[in-house]
Amino acid sequence: MNSLMTGLIKVDNITRSGLTIYDRIRTGDQQFWLTSEELSAVLNLRLKGTSFYGLAIRTRSKVAKELVCNALGYKVPSSFVKCQPRFSGQMFDTYVQKSNNLQVWNEELDVERRYVIIRTDENDIITQVKVIAGSDLAVLDTTGTLTQKFQARLTLSDQKMELISHFDTLNIQKILAPISLNLEIDSPVSQPQNGKLLPIGECFRRLSKIVGCSFTDAGRTQERNRGAALHALVCKALGYTDYRDNGQFPDIKHQLLEVKLQTSPTIDLGLVCPNSQANLDIEQLGLQQIRHCDVRYAIFYGYIVNGLVHITNLYLTTGEDFFNRFEQFGGKVLNKKIQIPLPRDFFS
Repeated sequence: MNSLMTGLIKVDNITRSGLTIYDRIRTGDQQFWLTSEELSAVLNLRLKGTSFYGLAIRTRSKVAKELVCNALGYKVPSSFVKCQPRFSGQMFDTYVQKSNNLQVWNEELDVERRYVIIRTDENDIITQVKVIAGSDLAVLDTTGTLTQKFQARLTLSDQKMELISHFDTLNIQKILAPISLNLEIDSPVSQPQNGKLLPIGECFRRLSKIVGCSFTDAGRTQERNRGAALHALVCKALGYTDYRDNGQFPDIKHQLLEVKLQTSPTIDLGLVCPNSQANLDIEQLGLQQIRHCDVRYAIFYGYIVNGLVHITNLYLTTGEDFFNRFEQFGGKVLNKKIQIPLPRDFFS
């Protein structure tokens, strides 16, 4: 089933359960927790075309919350409690945006929170709804308002390839696939599935083929495109027949694999601390709730010469073991007001 169908089933479950928007649902709960993909599909179906015409900004914000309640099967509360996030049961906040300048006031971006951004046109009609995690939203900050993120230092060794974690986390070991698993019919950005996660050792064996490879450098101002070229190599090495990258964490969601390309020692980790035990926004796999520390990190190091990026090193680790190998810099510091210019293709 696709995200809309599974999302509507969960909406029906919520309606029949009598849950309120403040009743906390365990991240990944297969009955009631809407993944970001399901949340997006349902809200786009039920909100697009709705008009806010003539409403004051504060009234518009309240009406938007009421619309979201109805769309997701919740009763509209008599008043909305000032809690963070406002939809604390499903861990998200709502923002209505006519412009591309998103403002988050008096709070930090939260890696566990989702941000539901409702786009309106010049006539105040809803045209699109985008759901994005705090960690992915932080990547879009190009203003410098977000002053510091998690970072670590890569120190090279004599080994070109290091399997830092010889085993996956105990959480993941219970749901691993056989090493012979064929991924040709799967998508690298689809939800991970019980019995379809390659063991970290097999990931290492497959990804080792990339060391020694080269690809065209997109330029210093095109880090995202440079990373995309590496992601394509990673998808091929793992066994996928197509390359896809939706810009969300982790990069290869189907394998719970985050990919980093390093041409300098400083590893930028954004708002996601690799060893965090916070839950990841995916459905439970078997009986296991996946956490950020369960994600595998493939760090490729290389150098650039004559317009080519040459990959010389590979490091593979679980998030749980990340700082056993890489030195963490100081903590994160965020300004109280965060202004993020959304890219033009954000809602496409």
